[in-house]
Amino acid sequence: MIYTSPHSNLSSVLGTTPDEIDTRKSGSDRILLMAIIILMMVGVLAVYSSIAFFAQNNDTSAFSLVTRHIVKLGIAFFVMLIVSKINYHTLAKFSHLAMVGSILLLIAVMIFGTEEFGARRWLSLGGFSFQPSTVATVALLLHVSVLLSDKQDYIKDFKKTFLPIMVWVTVTCGLIGIEDFSSAGILMGICLIMMFIGRVSVLQLGTMVAIAVLGGVLLINASGNRQDRIDQYLTQIKDIETERILDGTGRQAQQAHIAIAKGELLGVGIGKSTQRDFLPTPYNDFIFAIIAEEYGIAGAMALIALFSLILIRGVVFIARKAEDTLGSLLAVGCTLSIVLYGFVNAAVASGLLPVTGLPMPFISYGGTNMVFAGILVGIMLNISKHQRERRQIFYG
Repeated sequence: MIYTSPHSNLSSVLGTTPDEIDTRKSGSDRILLMAIIILMMVGVLAVYSSIAFFAQNNDTSAFSLVTRHIVKLGIAFFVMLIVSKINYHTLAKFSHLAMVGSILLLIAVMIFGTEEFGARRWLSLGGFSFQPSTVATVALLLHVSVLLSDKQDYIKDFKKTFLPIMVWVTVTCGLIGIEDFSSAGILMGICLIMMFIGRVSVLQLGTMVAIAVLGGVLLINASGNRQDRIDQYLTQIKDIETERILDGTGRQAQQAHIAIAKGELLGVGIGKSTQRDFLPTPYNDFIFAIIAEEYGIAGAMALIALFSLILIRGVVFIARKAEDTLGSLLAVGCTLSIVLYGFVNAAVASGLLPVTGLPMPFISYGGTNMVFAGILVGIMLNISKHQRERRQIFYG
């Protein structure tokens, strides 16, 4: 069957030519699946190495905490397999309902949420705690993909296309940003990239960027903690002052840099980290620093290469070969959501970005974040089952 589409401009962005493409159904992307499994295995080792000191201070054992982590990984993997069996077009039918539900959850967490580390991000329902921002992320990526796909015939229309997309993106990212600024910033950036690929006009994209910048400035000015983190980051770039080291200012970043420096090229060895005793949450926000300490720059770069492989498989292969516009846009959104979290986590530990508190997908110790990362990968695997192939057409 010849695949045809009226949206040749979008196809050119993704590197395909509609009149030279056949559609076919194949198995899931095995390379992507193997990359995720390797990430999970690395995560188990990293959590076991980094959580010992925390376990000792909380009268529990590292083994029990790692066992919990493995169970959560198992749940995430099971969810990923289940979602990979569900046609992404079926999920798209519920995108509007998912958006409404996720916004209600974001409002609920502001009122009834549990505060941890100075932020109200967790909501408990029936004894189960989760972060509504993760639900909203999946819902928004799905809904933006649906809107961009359905409105391709009038994609430049401000009222019919840009306005509804802008409202959903702005409201969702704004509600997330009140308590989780970094997650909101990444989600906004991903939506802008999806809108660019979806052929939204440059002028309209510029309007979204202006809204994002204005919203970011307002959110930063509204939080003294965010201002302090940015000030610490800027001061750290200009000069490392002895006084700041002695009084503990910017301690998280300092200890992470020490861990990376200790690792040198090949690392100090598995389970031999010393900075885990000094780094706050080394099993989560700064787990990349522990990996760099134990496995060295070589191990850290191998981990970055693994995330880069996921980026290549998700964008170059899955999105580019997806059978329709919806699949292409959704694959891009899911891929960037996984990869950017990994890159930002590594950049924070390395001192390239201010401290954000974002986990590294499938590596950091966690629960709901891991499950929803599994959902995103499951969607990518399902899209990879419905591919299109280039076919040479001969005339005459």
